[in-house]
Amino acid sequence: MAIEQDYIDTHPGSARLAARAGAVLPNGVTHDSRYLRPFQIAVERAAGSHKWDVDGNDYVDYVMGHGSLLLGHNHPAVIEAASAQLARGTHFGASHEMEVRWAEEVVRLVPSAEMVRFTSSGTEATLMALRLARTFTGKPGLLKFTRHFHGWHDYVISGSSYAGGAVPPGVPDATLGSVAVVPPTMDAVRATFDTRDDIGCIILEPAGASSGTVPIPANFLQDLRAFTRERGVVLIMDEVVTGFRWSPGGVQGVEGVTPDLTTLAKILAGGFPGGAVAGRKEIMDHLAFAADGGSRAKVGHPGTFNANPLSAAAGVACLGVVTNPDVQSQAAVTATQLRAGMNSVLCGMGIPGVVYGQASDLHVIVGTGTVPEAADYHPRSLSLDVLEKGNDSNTLRMLQLAMLSRGVHLFGASGFVSAVHTEADIAHTLEAWEASLVAMRSEGVLAG
Repeated sequence: MAIEQDYIDTHPGSARLAARAGAVLPNGVTHDSRYLRPFQIAVERAAGSHKWDVDGNDYVDYVMGHGSLLLGHNHPAVIEAASAQLARGTHFGASHEMEVRWAEEVVRLVPSAEMVRFTSSGTEATLMALRLARTFTGKPGLLKFTRHFHGWHDYVISGSSYAGGAVPPGVPDATLGSVAVVPPTMDAVRATFDTRDDIGCIILEPAGASSGTVPIPANFLQDLRAFTRERGVVLIMDEVVTGFRWSPGGVQGVEGVTPDLTTLAKILAGGFPGGAVAGRKEIMDHLAFAADGGSRAKVGHPGTFNANPLSAAAGVACLGVVTNPDVQSQAAVTATQLRAGMNSVLCGMGIPGVVYGQASDLHVIVGTGTVPEAADYHPRSLSLDVLEKGNDSNTLRMLQLAMLSRGVHLFGASGFVSAVHTEADIAHTLEAWEASLVAMRSEGVLAG
């Protein structure tokens, strides 16, 4: 196939490195989403909205550190702070001022944050949030929603796109039995609580499943917050992706809905490893040692790299920049332009599909549904059947290869727009998008 052969011909260095990687790494990758046949690209350096692979190919980047780089690659403030900290030390094995400043920034920006505990990743943050909720309520069960992603640990893998099947392999039955996975509707929530009395917390992605790929109903957050308050259930918003991206205060800052606990990562640490749980003091206090022999249950939480100085310094610098809502606005405006342009190309070529999103993200469906009739779409205006079905796997693979060969790196069928993507980046992306669709049509991947 010409698309695949063109990719192979223009990425010989990546092919060689992928062969080496395959000898020591399963599938040659360290994250499931980076797996791509015939091989994945190997990146050598990055700056701003671009990155370059080992063959010297230049890409407009919409992976953007899996959504962690709202400010783009190597933002001067973040790099300066991290470099200064690197010279002072990377691990003190002790408390330090930078972790205090980092927590103060989170408390200042995130509406639900009364206290903060840092972790090393978003997965660790959701794991700790669930343990805190179970301790606080005394109930072992949790409710999550279909396709909502909260990391890869045992309690949240069910019902996500990374589950590996209807029954996730390697997860004990007892763990699976403690988790209720339901559609994001209040009817489903109420029905579950009518039949189970062991559920003490609900966790969700407040923008919708898989970073907003499939939306939640209008007013769902407000209704869910009212329900959890009435029932004494801990509400956890997983803002690992949306935190500081939708607004300085995340989705909760936009929607005016304050959860009991919030999980954070990605932008939190400015592109460095780091996560956090933030929330109500009375829940977070279960992490504290009880004074004077108090009887409150203490949740243990070690972690060699919790709030490591390098991530803390980068995080303080990053949050100091994203506190300005113009940052989020600029990224969102650019994303809107990109989505509109991509839909215009689909419309002009008569190709079924849609490019949609919220804030500064985008999601792509191509070759299914109907030809777009509007410039931009809110996910709630689209057919749930189309969104849940998504893309044919081979169509998506061909799209990825074609776009990479034309200098654009999408994050699978999605993308994150940063505050530093330019008009020239958008123009190049639209040219690559149209040329890729032409190539896919000529090979019969797309009808027409």
